[in-house]
Amino acid sequence: MSRTDEVEDQLWLVRHGETEWSRSGQHTSTTDLPLTDKGEAAARTLVGPLSGIDFVHVMSSPRRRAIHTAELAGFADPEVDEDLAEWAYGDYEGLTTAEIRKTVPDWSVWTHPSPGGETAEQVAERLDRVVARARAADGKTLVFAHGHSLRALAARWLGLDVSEGRLFALDTSTISVLGVDRGTQVVRQWNCLP
Repeated sequence: MSRTDEVEDQLWLVRHGETEWSRSGQHTSTTDLPLTDKGEAAARTLVGPLSGIDFVHVMSSPRRRAIHTAELAGFADPEVDEDLAEWAYGDYEGLTTAEIRKTVPDWSVWTHPSPGGETAEQVAERLDRVVARARAADGKTLVFAHGHSLRALAARWLGLDVSEGRLFALDTSTISVLGVDRGTQVVRQWNCLP
């Protein structure tokens, strides 16, 4: 290993609890929905697995569903970071994939543009800043964010194109851990329920 503490360089990812739109499959980026009762209950179950871990940095997307998940998980004052916001879907905000595919067959956020939304390059640019901050933190960083942005963040941690985030299914109220093994950035745990 290049540094004696390299095994401690970890990026912990928590997807926010369930919302009405995450349950229905509607694309949710800028719409600031609250957690459902089920989402709040699931977020509370994160306290146990996350307690007692020495995080040097705790950050959250600016959306209340992520901030509230952090609060319920025992992190009352996360640093709000705009770079952790969900992929901006533009004109597809609030639509399901099935609805979008009625006019754009085979559409996927990973392979097609979202009119009025962010490009994959824009998402990569801001998530690369999150990776750089986590790598510079000298310890464990915890982030609370969203399905597509966290999947894209995992891809960027691994040095992959944002589109490779399509390979990482991610449920609400789950914990994932990215780390370093002998100088290589790796996935240590993925999509784990508390």
